[in-house]
Amino acid sequence: MPYVRIPKDLAKIKTKVAFNLTKRQLICFGLAGAIGIPTYLLTRNVFGSTGAVLCLLVTSMPCFFFAMYEKNGQPLEKIIKNYIIFRFKKPDIRPYRTNNLYSAIEKQIELEKEVERIVGSEYKNPHPQKQATVPKTKKTVSRCGKKGKNAR
Repeated sequence: MPYVRIPKDLAKIKTKVAFNLTKRQLICFGLAGAIGIPTYLLTRNVFGSTGAVLCLLVTSMPCFFFAMYEKNGQPLEKIIKNYIIFRFKKPDIRPYRTNNLYSAIEKQIELEKEVERIVGSEYKNPHPQKQATVPKTKKTVSRCGKKGKNAR
């Protein structure tokens, strides 16, 4: 009985255009041929047949790599782009920096204390602590029934 494997993840399936090759592979192989064949024909008389074939391979191999190589679902140009970004453009050591609001407040308080110490009593704090004001009454009665503010 014939057995046909069907992949479970259909995202990995790529559409084939011609000769069981994808559009990307056809373009890259066409570029490799467009670069490699003239290289062979122009260098055949200079280097001989073996040298010309080596030049053909050297000039067309990058196109083959761009057509076939893929790692973690990414083509070669994305891998090279990521490598360049994280190797040369981004720093190797990225220190953890926070924007701590409380340290800025503490620093401001220390500066105000220093100014007050230098200037003395002439300096008035621009941000005084607001205290809750209790309305004053003539007579206050505590829970014990005693009269007066500080009665004991």
